Amino acid sequence: MDIQEKAIAKMKEHDYEGAAKLFNDIIESRPNDPIGYINFGNLLLHMEDYKRSERFFRKAIELSPHVATAYYGLGNMYFEQAIYPKAQESFQKAIELGLEEADVYYMLGMTFYNQEHFKLALPYLLRATELNPDDSEIIFQYGLTLAQSDHIRDAQKIFERVLKLNPEHSDAHYNLGVIALFDDNPKQSMAFFETALKIQPDHLLAANGKEQAKKWLDKSDSTE
Repeated sequence: MDIQEKAIAKMKEHDYEGAAKLFNDIIESRPNDPIGYINFGNLLLHMEDYKRSERFFRKAIELSPHVATAYYGLGNMYFEQAIYPKAQESFQKAIELGLEEADVYYMLGMTFYNQEHFKLALPYLLRATELNPDDSEIIFQYGLTLAQSDHIRDAQKIFERVLKLNPEHSDAHYNLGVIALFDDNPKQSMAFFETALKIQPDHLLAANGKEQAKKWLDKSDSTE
């Protein structure tokens, strides 16, 4: 394990002080290598030290304007502060420079989602699912964005796909319950809401959905 791998391992272990010392040693030994600055920037981002994190990412870009991961780090830094237009710009630049990973497409999609530009988010979230077809959270978010864009049937298929990957995904059960209500099927919706609550007892939306489904069922029973 080289010094860079050791530093990243320490960061994953939440030994930020140890990681910082090693990253600093890397920068001192290779001051013109942008990777050391990017890794230090990511460490500072984990520590929520956004101002210094930005300085390290920008130093990496100054040393090498075509290093895509520096723009990705910069995008994450803006995203964490909910500065979505700047995050969007940084993620787009990372993709332009050749970063072809699910995470960058996912994050770019989420910048549009959080600005309520749901239809603009769709192609990026779709690409993220193509690059990482086994990540239930990425797939779920794509489904949610389809639903927000009024593609209900497509969203339903995606939520069902999420449950194949992760049967314990309470939000997927909840959203399938909402779609069942939309389809005038309170009995099926009740089953989805109850499953969501079994998985996550404090799921307030599922509890509210269950109440709506129950009222609907009670009303149906009283008119029979």
